[in-house]
Amino acid sequence: MNRQLTPRRLALAASVLSALWLAGCGSPGAVSGQLSSASPSSASGRVPRASNAATARDYRRDAARHIYEINRSRIYGGQLPPMLYAVGTLQVNLDAGGKVVSMHWLRAPQHAPEVIAEIERAVLQAAPFPAATRLGAVTWTDTWLWDKSGRFQLDTLTEGQQQGD
Repeated sequence: MNRQLTPRRLALAASVLSALWLAGCGSPGAVSGQLSSASPSSASGRVPRASNAATARDYRRDAARHIYEINRSRIYGGQLPPMLYAVGTLQVNLDAGGKVVSMHWLRAPQHAPEVIAEIERAVLQAAPFPAATRLGAVTWTDTWLWDKSGRFQLDTLTEGQQQGD
């Protein structure tokens, strides 16, 4: 069997490597586990205050506050209504610097794909998250409580929900 590197074989290898490289690029801002094609609308350039959380559970509050700060006008003030439009639970894997590495939906609101896209966009837009100085890379998990108005609360910081009749 002849295994010499001929110009033809080199060209074929270069083509295959180029195709693989392009396939791995994906859309700008997309991360592993994303269900939508959402991407951040622009780079903010902000550097959030570092988190001194000792556990992933403690880090939830810092990440939730960071989301609230970035999305002030979209936070539902007060108790949520008894019937929510959508509820989704998302795990976000962050590197030591607070960059979003991947997302994993534990409960995706499949009936509301626009909410999936908005949550993913909000997460990507908020990056970088506070660096977890005591933890390094961290997984942040939170439940998004979505009102039909397009405003939301995170379970970590929720003000509760009104009782239904």
